[in-house]
Amino acid sequence: MTSHDFTEPDWHADAQAIRQLAPHGKLRAAMNFGNPVLAQRDPVSGEPRGVSADLARGLAQRLGVAVEFHAFDTAGKVVEIAQADVWDVAFLAIDPKRAESIAYTAPYVFIEGTYLVRGDSAFRSVKDLDAPGVQVAVGKGAAYDLFLTRTLKHAAIVRLPLSEDAMEQFADLGLDAAAGVRQPLQAHAKEHAGYRVLDDRFTVIEQAMGCPQGREAGSRLLEAYLEFAKRSGLVAEGLRRSGQGDATIA
Repeated sequence: MTSHDFTEPDWHADAQAIRQLAPHGKLRAAMNFGNPVLAQRDPVSGEPRGVSADLARGLAQRLGVAVEFHAFDTAGKVVEIAQADVWDVAFLAIDPKRAESIAYTAPYVFIEGTYLVRGDSAFRSVKDLDAPGVQVAVGKGAAYDLFLTRTLKHAAIVRLPLSEDAMEQFADLGLDAAAGVRQPLQAHAKEHAGYRVLDDRFTVIEQAMGCPQGREAGSRLLEAYLEFAKRSGLVAEGLRRSGQGDATIA
């Protein structure tokens, strides 16, 4: 199966749903390059690739419109302009606060949130880090920032502009750990001696597609499309081709 093979007999997109998902005659897809599990840039062309880009291209093809990618370096920036008529579909972690402005589908990928620590750190489990005096670095507005803000009782959160900043700077800043998505944390630990990733997790992040709230017909169509994409193997193939085959499909 390729990213352009979307034939399914029961597909039906009514005119209202198409207008809501592509109100300007094209599908404007928000790409969050802050999550490398779901979105990457082609090293040669710079074009978006990964499962998010595959899903956006497939949806646009089914709607009969062109796709227009809008690049973001954090999920928080995507959420901030959800009601500003800048994008029509986005790929974000489900969060109750974000759902105030974004209508989500069911999840299509589960991603673990955990911690990166120094190799000589005494921390062995995520529960060890929720203690007085502990400082945890996060990318501002990331799904795990929102989750830890609600759940940490004792540790302090230090917000940096990007998730990459949290990984790269927490030790130099004298912080105890960086919170993030397991795969990029593991890649960082592999590339930089003296770091390790905890074995357990503090949350499972549910990644979904979404459109701005208020587009009910478009939201229903988006849900139907995503269910097809999971059943047909599009999600699995998109993850595999982008080197993220170890991610868990919802």
